[in-house]
Amino acid sequence: MGTAQHTPAKGLARPKAVATTKQKLERLGLVSAQDLILHLPLRYEDETEIMPIATLRPGRSAQIEAVVIRSDASYQPRRQLTAVVQDETGEIGLRWLTFYPNQQQQMQVGRRWRIRGEVRGGMHGYEIIHPKVTVADSPLPAALTPVYPTTDGLSQPSLRKAIGQALEQVELSDTLEPELVKRLGLQSFGEAIRTLHAPTPDMDAHALIEHTHPSWLRIKFDELLAQQLSLAAARDARRSLRAKILSKNPKPDSLCARLLQSLPFHLTPAQQRVTNEISADLQREFPMYRLLQGDVGSGKTVVAALAALQAIDAGAQVALMAPTEILAEQHFQKLKVWCEPLGIEVCWLTGSITPKARKIANEAISSGRARLVVGTQALIQDTVEFCDLGLVIVDEQHRFGVAQRLSLSKKGEEFATNDWIPHQLTMSATPIPRTLAMTFYADLEVSSIDTLPPGRTPVVTKLISSARREQVLGHVAQACATGQQVYWVCPLVQESETLDLQTAVDTHLSLTQALPDYTVGLVHGQLPTAEKASVMKAFREAQINVLVSTTVIEVGVDVPNASLMVIEHAERFGLAQLHQLRGRVGRGVAKSVCVLLYQTPLSMLARERLRAMYETQDGFEIAQRDLDLRGPGELLGSKQSGVTLLRFADLATDSALVVAARETATELRAKAPHIVERHLARWMRGREDFLRS
Repeated sequence: MGTAQHTPAKGLARPKAVATTKQKLERLGLVSAQDLILHLPLRYEDETEIMPIATLRPGRSAQIEAVVIRSDASYQPRRQLTAVVQDETGEIGLRWLTFYPNQQQQMQVGRRWRIRGEVRGGMHGYEIIHPKVTVADSPLPAALTPVYPTTDGLSQPSLRKAIGQALEQVELSDTLEPELVKRLGLQSFGEAIRTLHAPTPDMDAHALIEHTHPSWLRIKFDELLAQQLSLAAARDARRSLRAKILSKNPKPDSLCARLLQSLPFHLTPAQQRVTNEISADLQREFPMYRLLQGDVGSGKTVVAALAALQAIDAGAQVALMAPTEILAEQHFQKLKVWCEPLGIEVCWLTGSITPKARKIANEAISSGRARLVVGTQALIQDTVEFCDLGLVIVDEQHRFGVAQRLSLSKKGEEFATNDWIPHQLTMSATPIPRTLAMTFYADLEVSSIDTLPPGRTPVVTKLISSARREQVLGHVAQACATGQQVYWVCPLVQESETLDLQTAVDTHLSLTQALPDYTVGLVHGQLPTAEKASVMKAFREAQINVLVSTTVIEVGVDVPNASLMVIEHAERFGLAQLHQLRGRVGRGVAKSVCVLLYQTPLSMLARERLRAMYETQDGFEIAQRDLDLRGPGELLGSKQSGVTLLRFADLATDSALVVAARETATELRAKAPHIVERHLARWMRGREDFLRS
């Protein structure tokens, strides 16, 4: 007789399967024992001592043993559990914003517990929110307790157990030779790994917590070395690919020569130098991967145009991609003016154009009639087919997420015809600090426009409290009265429930009322494309006196008559963003001013950002300070992608290790390829793909 098959009744949900520890580990990318030993602590907790309550200070983690003297569960206005505990020296509050019945039971008056957490200043004295509560009077750990990155449902004890088993299984062999390790003054790999997972009581707890311990230095060096080796391998791999040779036409009637003759200005020496560097790359038989960096207003667009004309002269198509429609349109309008008199059709392609216009554009691109195509991410969609793409130009490439840039890089290979890979030029108006260039851009050639064209006037930067807003309005009216134009930048478009910020829409209304004699325009990212274009055109043609805007005008917008910029809630913007916005003024002959309106109180980070803006206009200095303040994730556009670029090394503090790793990578690639292979096998494990973007 067969076994009855029990199936859930119709309409009833199946019980949700509970993930096993193995599946939870896999969520963290921990598949093998090698993965587990490199899953290093996020931080350490010092549970080696009990602290008297009287010695506790806000902002610091502490461990106490105390008796519950009061406890209360309340449900209005919100559900929370509070308690007060006491030792021989004083008392402190505990608070749970959400709680379970067993936690309420734990907090019965008279019970004694060991309690750990961060001390905060509360309305009624010091308190610990969501403390960790364990049995009192149990033996204290002899050393720091590691705390690992984890996922839902995977406890720290489970992780520690899995890592402990992996340490017993894996031979902690060193990928580097002993002589090299000794010459570099590093710990052995095995000693470093064992120390970080299980520090002994005699070790420097502060150095372990701050990642300055010799064991951390070895791990950081290994990570940086793997990155350098992988980028060098990526560079070699690119050089093994074929690209169309885009020969420079030396004839006086070449497209480049004709454009230079038509321009109302001469290239600066810096522009000439980088133009020659790019031109030389385009004449090679392997694809160019070059980063063109230059400060705000340094003249990158004309350099990109000359590169495009060289490619077009050689019979290739060119695609230029920008992160926003406003920036893409700025390029489109400028390139049309320069290129159409030379007989070159410039095509416009974004996601917001009509289906009919998109069909016409796609036909012009696929037939090869459109030699230069300008647009947004619409360029990398499946429906776009190029006839003979020879050069891809990506502007403000850090504004695209890592995955988007990776998609574009692969799309470039799909565009290839006759096994050719397009050359690639990326541009950034956010200069790259040296340590960043040596790490994440180590596989690219870098060209820098390090001087501004003549005629760019320094911008005076003023820091003004929002309490003096009326005074600023007076300056705006005065600027308008003399025929100058004004930007007024706001961080949000509509009212936010979490941030009490003046919105662009409200500001537009209030400025319209405050300046009845002048025209006030409004532009932001949520406007339809045609409306945005119309407003920007009116501002360029001086039909609008004051333009209220969000950060859509951050890059690319060029209105020489605009000489005053007011940035509302400047404390909410990033340093690079503030520098980019400031670069929208100072493009004409009039003295230009950038007013940073800030609201008090200022956080320490905001204070440092505003101080940097006041003290320097050097984009390279600004970029270095931004790196020190924020780290590389936001500068590279990787933060929003969730990709961890460096897990252990810190570019703000480990520049000496970056240099040592770079030199060692060069040495190993030349003399010990077997070590290179061994080191990459341990450290990269499938992450190489992101380095190509």
